[in-house]
Amino acid sequence: MSKNEYYMIQGDDYKQMAVQVLKAAGLAADIADRSKRIGIKPNILAAKKASDGAVTHPELVDGVLTYLKEEGFLNLVVLEGSWVGDLTSQAVRVCGIYDICKKHQVPFIDLQKDAFRTVDAAGMPISVCEEVFRLDYLINLPVLKGHCQTTVTCALKNSKGLIPNSEKRRFHTLGLHKPIAHLNTVIHQDFILLDNICGDLDFEEGGNPVVMNRVLGFWDPVLCDSFAAESMGYRPSDIAYIRLAEQLGVGSTDVEHANPIVLGEGIPEKKKMRSTKRVSKLAAYADAKDACSACYGSLIYALDRLNDEGLLAGHSAASISIGQGYRGKTGKIGIGQCTGCFEKNLGGCPPKAVDIAEFLRQQWE
Repeated sequence: MSKNEYYMIQGDDYKQMAVQVLKAAGLAADIADRSKRIGIKPNILAAKKASDGAVTHPELVDGVLTYLKEEGFLNLVVLEGSWVGDLTSQAVRVCGIYDICKKHQVPFIDLQKDAFRTVDAAGMPISVCEEVFRLDYLINLPVLKGHCQTTVTCALKNSKGLIPNSEKRRFHTLGLHKPIAHLNTVIHQDFILLDNICGDLDFEEGGNPVVMNRVLGFWDPVLCDSFAAESMGYRPSDIAYIRLAEQLGVGSTDVEHANPIVLGEGIPEKKKMRSTKRVSKLAAYADAKDACSACYGSLIYALDRLNDEGLLAGHSAASISIGQGYRGKTGKIGIGQCTGCFEKNLGGCPPKAVDIAEFLRQQWE
């Protein structure tokens, strides 16, 4: 195990994908002691379904609990505190994670009802829920998605669910970025199982999900969020809390020199998710033929960045080719390794949204 490794799998059997990532990472060996109290922290910010692009898919929680129990770990809890304004007790039922906990006979702890203590987080006093200090090992299950204030939200910001409502309110008065970075100096994420299935374009509450059908595993939350930023068309340095977390020693933003381990290449996808009007409008610029979700989703994120910059206006619909249906064929502008014979091509399987955006800027200059 190396902190700069991460694991990636694509498909639509989300429970099995979670199990495969944990097996590849050797999580059982990393935890070792079967008596350790292990906390599983999903994102259940509000009473939403995972298909909206806001909360962790219950199948991933199911996969984690199945794997851990099969490996002999029985001291397990799932814990979360929803955002201010929503009741965790309601949100956990709506999203389906409460039923998963019942199925596995694993307690769900509502942190909105928990006591808290104030600790020194690298020079900033922060209140953290007491249950966090009872854990020996923490597995974070964030959703890769956009956020209306921090631009990106992923592993580092998902820790905000481990603080009381009063502290969540204070974080907003402080601008979110600095307190999120400091919070992660006292909350250690031992492993991150990243839900990159259908996170929202730019809003934490969902509504415009972008289908990627990927599950990833990281040891480093800063590396995880740096990957998330690039997957959405940003540089890690564009996101203040990621930059600050690295400066505080929480982890590394060096995605370029990370070691990706791809699992289960070529897993067929059978599930089809609906596209919202906004995503469909962006998709009109793509001429997709048998495109994998991760490649197609990366293009949607890149087009959203270019739309924000006003660069889509004046370009014709279906002007960008993408997908396995273009293998061996020629054309003008192609995205992904399947369009390698095109006049202008950006390779990668899948390419990152940040690279797609820069490539298209250059073509459209």
